[in-house]
Amino acid sequence: MKIYRAYKFRLYPTEEQKILIHKTFGCSRFVYNYYLNYQKENGVQKSFDLCKDLKELKNKHEYLKKVESSALRCSIFDLEDGFNNFFAKRSGYPKFKSKFSRQSYRTSCIRNTHKGKEYSNIELDLLTRNIKLPKLGKVKIRGYRSKEIIEGKIVNATISRETTNKYYVSVLVEEDILIEKVTPTTIVGIALGIKDLVVTSNGIKYGNEKVLVKYEKRLKRLQRKLSRQVKGSKNYLLKTKMKIAKIHAKIKNYRKHYLNNIANEIVDEHDIIVTESLLVKDMFKEKKKHLIKFYQMQV
Repeated sequence: MKIYRAYKFRLYPTEEQKILIHKTFGCSRFVYNYYLNYQKENGVQKSFDLCKDLKELKNKHEYLKKVESSALRCSIFDLEDGFNNFFAKRSGYPKFKSKFSRQSYRTSCIRNTHKGKEYSNIELDLLTRNIKLPKLGKVKIRGYRSKEIIEGKIVNATISRETTNKYYVSVLVEEDILIEKVTPTTIVGIALGIKDLVVTSNGIKYGNEKVLVKYEKRLKRLQRKLSRQVKGSKNYLLKTKMKIAKIHAKIKNYRKHYLNNIANEIVDEHDIIVTESLLVKDMFKEKKKHLIKFYQMQV
């Protein structure tokens, strides 16, 4: 059976590589916003036709030729997915991308064979802790220290920069796994809550860490300070906003680590897991704002 699995690594590019990454961010964002506006005025079109038009767009804007071409095509495919999700009522109408939020671009893995030897524009080497990316060349990475090799076929790679100025690369790999028939011996039911995050049918409770409460005072103080500063100044952009972004990153990473530990413990100890069909968001749709904040503070 074939499955798709993503491996996320911390990326450590050089200054020259950072410049090229940021250029690719900007060009991918420009292509996405250009064709979103184009389809608003002329109607939704297929990505195949837009990729043809991309050649003419490159001739009009020479700077688009300096970045990785696959990243620009992937922006068009992302836009098509956005419209497909909108028409299927899975999401809202696609929005224009902003340069002030999290930046990312995706590039496809292209393979070729020459004289019996296979070449690829994306190669992952966990022994030397390097990854080869189109236009960037070899970039240092960190992550998955217990692994020496990742079996499978690389499909694409997504390079991103968080608001804390940290760079990451997520590598999507197609893997072949062998599924064996196993007779289930243990079964457990889980229920989500507010006072306790997860309660199992065995009576085990996983409490809420209330990590937002721990940083709430610091966030309030920094956000008040930010509101008094001049927008666009060095203190506003480089210092205060960065401190706020780092606190939010700590909260996000702590929640992710805690939830992963709970999920791994439940999965490792049970063969069948049953959950309630509960949409937590719907519980707070008609409630007041302070209840929504109370829920967010618990998770």
